[in-house]
Amino acid sequence: MNHCVVGLQWGDEGKGKIVDILAEHSDIVVRYNGGANAGHTVIVGDARFALHLLPSGCVRPETMCVITNGVVVDPEVLIGEIEKLAQRNISLDGRLLVSENAHVVLDYHKLEDQLCEESLGKNKLGTTIRGIGPCYADKVGRSNAVRMADLRDLGTLKARLQAIVEHKNKIFAALYNAEPVSAEAVFEKCEAYSRRLQPYLTDTTEFLHHSIQEGKSILFEGAQGALLDLDHGTFPFVTSSNSSSLGMSAGCGVPAKFVDEFIGVVKAYTTRVGAGPFPVEQDNNIGQYIRDKGNEYGTTTGRPRRCGWFDAVAVSYSATLCAIDSVAMLHLDTLSGLKELNVCRAYNISGKERTFFPSNMARLAQARPVYETVPGWDQDITEIKKFCDLPVNAQDYVERVEELIDKPIKIIGVGPRRDQTIFR
Repeated sequence: MNHCVVGLQWGDEGKGKIVDILAEHSDIVVRYNGGANAGHTVIVGDARFALHLLPSGCVRPETMCVITNGVVVDPEVLIGEIEKLAQRNISLDGRLLVSENAHVVLDYHKLEDQLCEESLGKNKLGTTIRGIGPCYADKVGRSNAVRMADLRDLGTLKARLQAIVEHKNKIFAALYNAEPVSAEAVFEKCEAYSRRLQPYLTDTTEFLHHSIQEGKSILFEGAQGALLDLDHGTFPFVTSSNSSSLGMSAGCGVPAKFVDEFIGVVKAYTTRVGAGPFPVEQDNNIGQYIRDKGNEYGTTTGRPRRCGWFDAVAVSYSATLCAIDSVAMLHLDTLSGLKELNVCRAYNISGKERTFFPSNMARLAQARPVYETVPGWDQDITEIKKFCDLPVNAQDYVERVEELIDKPIKIIGVGPRRDQTIFR
């Protein structure tokens, strides 16, 4: 079977753990969107792997890993991850493919990201300063875009980089009064990237279609979450790619009809990084309790995440948008110890109750959550293996969320390890 795993909130749902588990039965794991702004954590025994570009299935030695055209690749980060895995005796030689059509994040993209964000002052978007947005902007603009295939023709690339950097420096000086970037320094890095990464470059779309014809089992791994989708998320407080399942086909060249199951991943509560409306946010002791117990600090930035109650309105929207077949709910153990839990079942906007997520951010900012309050539980659930062995209140909580989002919750996470997972 082919699966697609996608986050249904604002990212950081725990997709890496689910991908790692499903990768055991997959021949190929595909990363199809985003860049090094993503942060996926995989825990195997006592070993912890923090990944930003490599598919989460890379820690399984038999799994083929593919980074496709929808990803913007920071070669420095990618090389670093390959080498860190090698230091832990995990080799990617012969089992990592990178699309030659993927676009390249270079130093001037990161500088542009930083300068632009700083210039916004109080209106900052909350970018990770990884150069993702500027790289995608160059992709759309075309003339200044650099793709992985360009690393094969360094002579042509050197001349192009001279023109691109000259253009960028004019913008940096005029808008931000910034020091110029050295085109020679950028090119020297590209020479090193070329030497290290050329063996991995290929036409990944062709590879995936051949794999489908051969009956291989493919797992498509989304980055971020549906509410950060460029077109369907909480714009402008979104990422620069299509991070819902709708981005899969464009991001890797495989039509959705080849996916047998779309799996949505949620936390048992809600988190968000950066700015933007967040109706269920708990900027209080409850939020701090969740943050501390759930270790809610960004894998990429280390920033504390904003925390709140489970938002069934938002998740229902994402699940519908992404054509979700089943849901994995993680971090249920984080809620242990709370006397009562709230679940947002609707929004009150201008005195009217509604259960559909508003597309207009001004209206979302006005939304006031309509909560259902349910009893919590005190027991430590981190070693429970069966749903029927969970505290009754924990079972009731999962089942009520299931009713509100109208999707079956088939996987429940009660801790970060692979074996801290309940299957229903």
